[in-house]
Amino acid sequence: MDYKFNNFYELIAYQSKKRGKKVALFVDDEKITYADILVAADKLAAFLVDQGVKKGDKIAFFLRNSPEFVYTIFAASKLGAIVVPVNTFLKEDELSYILEDSGSSVLVASAIHEKVVNRSKAINLCNCIIWEGEKSVQGEQHYTFEEALKTDLSVTHTDTALEDTAVIIYTSGTTGKPKGAMLSHKNIFSNGSSGMKHIHVKPRDRGIVFLPMFHSFTFSIAVMLPMYVGMSIVIIKSIQPFSNIFKQTLLKRVTLFFGIPDVYNALAKAKLPWYFMWFNNIRAFISGAAALQAKTLDAMAKKFKRATLLEGYGLSEASPAVCMNTLKKQKAGSVGTALYGYQIKIVDHELNEVHRGAIGDIIVKGDNVMQGYLNRPTATEETIIKGWLLTGDVGYMDDEDFLFIVDRKKDLIISKGINIYPREVEEVIDRFEGISASAVIGIHDEKSGEVPVAYVELEEGIENLDEAALKAYMREHLANYKIPKQTHVIPTLPKNATGKVLKRVLKEHLRDEV
Repeated sequence: MDYKFNNFYELIAYQSKKRGKKVALFVDDEKITYADILVAADKLAAFLVDQGVKKGDKIAFFLRNSPEFVYTIFAASKLGAIVVPVNTFLKEDELSYILEDSGSSVLVASAIHEKVVNRSKAINLCNCIIWEGEKSVQGEQHYTFEEALKTDLSVTHTDTALEDTAVIIYTSGTTGKPKGAMLSHKNIFSNGSSGMKHIHVKPRDRGIVFLPMFHSFTFSIAVMLPMYVGMSIVIIKSIQPFSNIFKQTLLKRVTLFFGIPDVYNALAKAKLPWYFMWFNNIRAFISGAAALQAKTLDAMAKKFKRATLLEGYGLSEASPAVCMNTLKKQKAGSVGTALYGYQIKIVDHELNEVHRGAIGDIIVKGDNVMQGYLNRPTATEETIIKGWLLTGDVGYMDDEDFLFIVDRKKDLIISKGINIYPREVEEVIDRFEGISASAVIGIHDEKSGEVPVAYVELEEGIENLDEAALKAYMREHLANYKIPKQTHVIPTLPKNATGKVLKRVLKEHLRDEV
């Protein structure tokens, strides 16, 4: 595949020159042009250089959806720095781990997350913290965006190549500790270019961004793809009230609606006003991060006759988009066909391709495959073999190249489109006094897709579990969405001969109870 740009900064410089007066970002009543983004990025880049940032340095984001998120992407790129978007639902211990593992020297954070940032090790790990919004913390390491953008300095663009790392997205693995997937400019541009071709995106399209920008799906498909094409996007800072999303969709004439199954489940059931149904300009609903139910697809098709709901599939290690249903054809239960330039194979355990319709491991190849995991060469070698990315998912392909996901090899739980990795939760539970061992599984939930449920084995001599104290302990160390909705105490966790917990037995146990 051929690409117009070598890096993100070249992209914004090009768009500023070609369509500088065009509104790139709508934020409430504010309109920000492509030229405005370039000016802000240039000023921020100069400020960052004054703080000692150089090529290859890491800049972590702990930001809500905001123009500042976009400015920082391009400012970092001008310097050849690498951005590290961090899940803002995380607690201070989790944030500290990512800052330390990534080696981030700068943290850009929203003031609404001040409490978590201040309780983390950010002040010790980062040279400076730049705040979006009104900060209350003082000190020589702390700056507001307003202060940063007042600089009179200027810096030249540091040349970076397509293959250079641009973004590190943290995604947990079976070890329980998050791993940083290193994504190059080419990785992200390939998603933009392939996605543009797949759903025929034009500069006249408008997207809406209410899903968190830190999420790989939002970052790549809802933010960078529109910037790549020269679209306008409507940024929603907070999903509360949810009605504002529909209001902005209508007022700003949104044509591409980016969401997750939980949103479409609610949208399919919602009683929307007649004028929204009559006057909205949506031509496509894009769904990612988790599987859609067939009934949701049917309900959305009946409700929105002028728009198409397109389900796709991806993973952070693939930048993240791999495939998507097409505007011409959609299949219920399928995540579509490979995006332009990508290959998908279904293989056996020896990586031999199986026949069509047979279930096997899903592997992917293309310009979207990550460079590897930061600081984890062994994990990288186990995940990328001869250019093929082992997704860890199981599925099959039909005769028309449509992919169907059957299951996950890993014990991944997806709740409201966000990944929960049981091992990480188990490590916290196991540290609680009186607990010998634990196992966390995911169970189906109508509202969230899946929710975590914990099984615990108590230490000898301990007769009762203080569930309230355990929940309080988990709240101190885990994001709220990771906390199990139920906790079951059982005499002994079922295990195989090697001592591995048999989670399928626990799931059967739970089904039997229901």
